[in-house]
Amino acid sequence: MEKKTILKRCIGYIGRDPRYFAISLVSAVISVVASLSGPMYIGRAVDAMVGPSQVNFTAVFDILKILVVIYVLNSFFNWTLTYFTNEISYQTANRLRYELFGKLNKLALSFFDRNSHGDIVSRFVNDVDTISDGMVQGMANLLTGVVTIFGAFGFMLAISGKMTGVVILSALGTYFMARFITRKTQNLFRAQAKCLGLLNGYAEESITGQNVIKAFTYEEKSFAGFSKLNQELYEKGVRAQFFGSLTNPTTRLVNNITYGIIGVIGSVLTIMGQITVGDIASFLIYSTLFGKPFNDITAVFTQLQSAAASAQRIFHVLDLPEEENKWLPGDLVRSQGNVLFENVSFAYDLKRPLIANFNLQVESGKKIAIVGHTGAGKTTLVNLLMRFYEIDEGHIFIDGQDIRDLPRENLRRNFGMVLQDTWLFAGTIRENIAYGMPDASDEQIVAAAKASDAHSFIRRLPQGYDTDIADSGGNLSQGQKQLLTIARVMLVDPPILILDEATSSIDTRTEIRIQAAFLRMMEGRTSFVIAHRLSTIRHADEIIVMDQGHVVECGIHEALLAKRGAYAKLYYSQFVQEGIEGTAV
Repeated sequence: MEKKTILKRCIGYIGRDPRYFAISLVSAVISVVASLSGPMYIGRAVDAMVGPSQVNFTAVFDILKILVVIYVLNSFFNWTLTYFTNEISYQTANRLRYELFGKLNKLALSFFDRNSHGDIVSRFVNDVDTISDGMVQGMANLLTGVVTIFGAFGFMLAISGKMTGVVILSALGTYFMARFITRKTQNLFRAQAKCLGLLNGYAEESITGQNVIKAFTYEEKSFAGFSKLNQELYEKGVRAQFFGSLTNPTTRLVNNITYGIIGVIGSVLTIMGQITVGDIASFLIYSTLFGKPFNDITAVFTQLQSAAASAQRIFHVLDLPEEENKWLPGDLVRSQGNVLFENVSFAYDLKRPLIANFNLQVESGKKIAIVGHTGAGKTTLVNLLMRFYEIDEGHIFIDGQDIRDLPRENLRRNFGMVLQDTWLFAGTIRENIAYGMPDASDEQIVAAAKASDAHSFIRRLPQGYDTDIADSGGNLSQGQKQLLTIARVMLVDPPILILDEATSSIDTRTEIRIQAAFLRMMEGRTSFVIAHRLSTIRHADEIIVMDQGHVVECGIHEALLAKRGAYAKLYYSQFVQEGIEGTAV
């Protein structure tokens, strides 16, 4: 994205607060007019003090009274300018976060599969803060700077055109020098922002995976990986900040040289009688005021560059295509559970097809088990059925309706999912169970907990159903978290169930009770059960064996064992070490 486009979009966000912007502009004008009026009166005061015993004290005191009023006004309107520019800045940051969070909820699942969660969080927190800080520094300087430049130029021109010409040449030199350095540093700040995102992603993964890191004694290698990224961020950050910081001292050097030249020229003009000593004093102050906006703007240019790099990362996410959510004619109030896969083909990577010409018909109320080796395409089928990913070819029908003709929200309300990876949010046990049905009564929540066998352990918690869950359920065991996710689905009571290794984290004794609960819940409902533990799916109405995206076998448990094919190999490998050719049990 081009720099001009980024700047234009940032200005678009700032312009959404026209009242605050107008107040800020008025405050900037009054503040600058007050500050520009001061040097004029200071020059008059200097001229009123000709020498020893030649001071017009009456004029000097009158001028001092005027200067007090001027600088009080200057201070007050400087405060209002700072207040309202801060208000604009933080409202803009608030709006960016709001839009970014809304966008994340609308992006396809593939975005989260392909991007580090830590990097996404970095865009949401660090990058927005960087933009906000850049705006706070830049807004006030921009508003006051423009008015100061034109006002100071007018006053200087009124005093001496020759000295004004020197100042203008200085300003042009300052501008081109700052522009040269800026162009050189833009890519450095972009690389710094990208590296920061990578570091946040690595840190987030390492923190959440501490158990695995310690179990494999991977601490040193993990730290080495972090150190490498941290060092890379340090080097890129220092390099970006160093080159960015060159702008301010170089422009100040030019201004100081100009200041000396003006003093010499002013002295000559005074000797020639063209200007007074007071005019020199006023002009030197005006030249400082004229150059100050350039110095201020270049002083915060480092932050502005960082803000531009962060804005590019945020706008990249905001510009990503959303999950298609257009109005569709279909409607699925409550499905009957008839599912049909017809010649379905799909690939995450077009160069590596995963599912090709897949066909499957599931009648209402049937319990379908899907088994196969890791990577066979089992979970992918579920992702396609829920429209987390769109199929490349073919059709998927539910009750005779193509799922692509149904709104996603309408479609997904008919499914209940229990996954191997549990997800709980910070809140109470009650709130987590009622996540999909916020208006559920206490009786319904307790009934769902009893059905999932979670009620017994919930009663033993300090506050029962009002017990707060720590971040991601850190104060619960893996099995307890899984029971709560099962209770969450039981409360919603969907017509179609998807169980993806739903009992993988539960002990054998609890699993037996959960299986009984599942059997009761599955009555009259279509169910898809993905399982590696084949003993849990013996009673499925149909077992589908997948391999590399294809159905290689299907049938009931006993019939598939009798075939002594792929299913039998999978099944016996879990119970008999010598495999299919060994003694059957």
